Amino acid sequence: MGSRTPPQGLGRTPPQPPTSLRERVGALRNLPPFLKLIWQTSPAISVAVIALRLVRALLPVATLYVGALIIDAVVAGIKSNDFDPIWRLLALEFALAVISDVLGRGVSLLDSLLSERFSIAMSLRLMQHAATLDLEDFEDSEVQDRLERARQQASGRTGLMSQLFNQAQDVVTIVSFGASLVVYAPWLLVINYTRAPEHRESDYVRPGRRSMGDR
Repeated sequence: MGSRTPPQGLGRTPPQPPTSLRERVGALRNLPPFLKLIWQTSPAISVAVIALRLVRALLPVATLYVGALIIDAVVAGIKSNDFDPIWRLLALEFALAVISDVLGRGVSLLDSLLSERFSIAMSLRLMQHAATLDLEDFEDSEVQDRLERARQQASGRTGLMSQLFNQAQDVVTIVSFGASLVVYAPWLLVINYTRAPEHRESDYVRPGRRSMGDR
């Protein structure tokens, strides 16, 4: 009996994720098509997710600003013996906390809806592509492997979508905090920059002194 040749693709290992910095940067070119697919899945839900996340990203800055107003109102109330503005600001702070929690739940709900619709849309596209194949293609193990990897990747892209949205929201929050710091307290940046070497030196010296004291 002659030796049989194993089917193509049966022993082939799946492609490895990018490891080098150049490969990781090159993988970013897949983001625009991926975001386009998300938009095509449901433009209405996509707009709602972006709007809610944008508002939720700016809420920490608004909460911090109201907190500063509360401190100013306490100082002014001690001088004038009028504490009525403090209660209104505390109510506003509580309302912002409630709004942030409600927006978080709304974002989670819309993310799950968009992820479900995206997964269904990708499955339909995969089935439409499989319907165009011939019967011999389904008997090819390499084609079967490609279809299986496509199905797994389509279901795994929903987690990537949530991660992208979360990172974009965090970037907006950080930028808003930085802009607020530059506008309202730029002197903090100057103090932090001038005192940074001293802080680093104290961080280096403090553990050494502590270890010598333990001896």
